Amino acid sequence: MMKKSKLVMLVVFVLTGCATRSLEEPVPRGQTPDAGKAAAPKPVTAPSSSTAFTINGYKRDLAQYITKHNADKSYSEQPQALLRSVIVLKFILASDGKLIKSEIMRSNHDKVTEATALNSLRVSAPFPKPLPHLVRNGRLEIIETWLFNDDGRFQLRSIALPQIDE
Repeated sequence: MMKKSKLVMLVVFVLTGCATRSLEEPVPRGQTPDAGKAAAPKPVTAPSSSTAFTINGYKRDLAQYITKHNADKSYSEQPQALLRSVIVLKFILASDGKLIKSEIMRSNHDKVTEATALNSLRVSAPFPKPLPHLVRNGRLEIIETWLFNDDGRFQLRSIALPQIDE
């Protein structure tokens, strides 16, 4: 009996790992995804928790969430061939999704894009709670890359499109 319940739990974990819930709202029927982009961004509230079973799935959820919170500073098209800046941030989240710490790991020392990357993280917090098995000692460390076009808008590598060929 014990083996059967463990097997059922394993199957449930495997199946939940196959799909992660998108944090993006569906586009209303008859509208394009860009409709209403000029309007002020709506406040986005953190969902209670993420259903992403893996770190990469959780990173994709976070990238969508950060992008949505920073709609005026991000873009969804292909990144240009030669990027203005690539900023790599390491940040630590508490098990409840609160931002504990963030730091720049890699930069080309463009102070404007560094500030934009760090600020986009801060204004997006708190984040969806990760599943408990992703958290170690009450914390979850994430490394994400901000890709900046010449106009100063960014895309996060976890959900970025391939760069345009030169």
